[in-house]
Amino acid sequence: MAYSLQTLRGDVFGGLTAAVVALPLALAFGVASGLGAIEGLYGAVAVGFLAAVFGGTKIVISGPTGPMAIAMAVIIANHAGNDIGHALTIVVLAGIIQILLGLVRIGRLVSYTPYSVISGFMSGIGVIIMVIQTLPFMGLPVKEGGPLETIRQWPQAVQELDWSALTVAAVTLGVVLAWPRRFREVLPSAVAALIVGTLLSVLWLSDIPVIGEVPTGLPELRMPDLSAAGLLADLQPALTIALLGAIDTLLTALIADSMTRERHDPNRELVGQGLGNTLAGLVGGVPGAGATMGTVVNIRAGARTRVAGALCAVLLLAVTLGLGRYVESIPHAVLAGILIKVGWDIVDWRFITHLHRVQREHLLVMVVTLGLTVFADLVTAVVLGLVAAGMASARQFERLELDSVMSVPLLDDAFLRDIPQGGEPDKFSARVGLVALRGTFTVASSNKLITTLGADVRDHEVVIIDFTDTVYMDDSAALVVEQLIDIAMDENTECIVVGTSELPIGSLQALDVLQRLPADRFVNNRDEARELAERLLAAGRQG
Repeated sequence: MAYSLQTLRGDVFGGLTAAVVALPLALAFGVASGLGAIEGLYGAVAVGFLAAVFGGTKIVISGPTGPMAIAMAVIIANHAGNDIGHALTIVVLAGIIQILLGLVRIGRLVSYTPYSVISGFMSGIGVIIMVIQTLPFMGLPVKEGGPLETIRQWPQAVQELDWSALTVAAVTLGVVLAWPRRFREVLPSAVAALIVGTLLSVLWLSDIPVIGEVPTGLPELRMPDLSAAGLLADLQPALTIALLGAIDTLLTALIADSMTRERHDPNRELVGQGLGNTLAGLVGGVPGAGATMGTVVNIRAGARTRVAGALCAVLLLAVTLGLGRYVESIPHAVLAGILIKVGWDIVDWRFITHLHRVQREHLLVMVVTLGLTVFADLVTAVVLGLVAAGMASARQFERLELDSVMSVPLLDDAFLRDIPQGGEPDKFSARVGLVALRGTFTVASSNKLITTLGADVRDHEVVIIDFTDTVYMDDSAALVVEQLIDIAMDENTECIVVGTSELPIGSLQALDVLQRLPADRFVNNRDEARELAERLLAAGRQG
């Protein structure tokens, strides 16, 4: 499709609208991250421009987000020991990891993160933002140590309450909440709240804490310390930022796809985000990701190509070069009012309001992830959340896989055509048993498989193990088959294997678990298995 004047008009309006929305949020997230207001804009420019130009989606607006700002604050306090240079090195390393994730084409795998983990993590981030901003909402500085330390300061904050700051913050929050929907296309609620709250402070309640002196102009280039010893220690926090940014971005890209009916390239998007975060770390900016709010207003304003995202970043750069003296007067209470609304929106209320309908396993995963995010740290929350999700999924797979197993006795008079050594068949005799493994079998069901099938194998003189309908079998399940054969041999039960010629190459062949069986015990179908079973039973009687 040719780039038309109408497309350009949509991109210009989209980029301009997105820049207006991104400005107050970048300032607020910069302060929340611990780097500073102008550093939030540096991050918005670096990530926004490079992700727009090199990313895998045309209309996602990127920049500092709530989760990335909180992650950066944790990195500075817990991993970098309040050493900003060290923290920015971690950001650069995170950007490089994102580039590598895109180059090795595992961007699609990030979307497989269980929703219960994502929901708990994002809701936890929203709670952290709201809790931490309660102190500047009441006129006190943000307390280091995260939400727990903030909660401990609440009694003191109530005693030292700054009524002027509280008034400004409450008015700001009220404007964000009550701003009429019909005005939002002209002036977004966050921008209106920023203007109203700042004017209220400047013209009337001027004795409250403000951002203060802010440098202007282009940032200085900060070279990271990429020594081998440092890289090893920084790998875990860098990986956390990289994965968090990847999940945040790809979820935003999915939302954009649903609105535009297009499809993004997740691997290319990770490369673009990685380039942006690498540059953000080099210029001292806050790391970023795809920003849902900016993306939505960008699309609704008519944007259709990468020009809108690049224009948004260029406009923020122009503002950055001469913004200092205007930003200095913005009160922390105003940013706190805006961020509390942002935190509220990050909480996954749709999932929370349906908790009573959610399966227990998924509910537990969500609650564990949320609790660890708020009261422990982001790394622990992600790791243990994924572990808990894996265990919950394993229980689901166990039930599904066991339902696909058929283990039945085959009555002689129904299965055997020729009763060995003649005579009338016993209608209740079942000397042959059938174990049919249908579908997929993994570690999830391995323990129950050996317990359930082992007893069945012992009850028969001949057991037929049928792989005709087996689709996939991992190492653990393959070793279960080997244990079943061992049990059969220990109990002098003859084994017949059906359908291995149709089985996809996998762990069963790789681990050579059927090597103990003679070659004549392998047949192609159940008719051949019946004939072989008759011969084995006859030989057994003769023996």
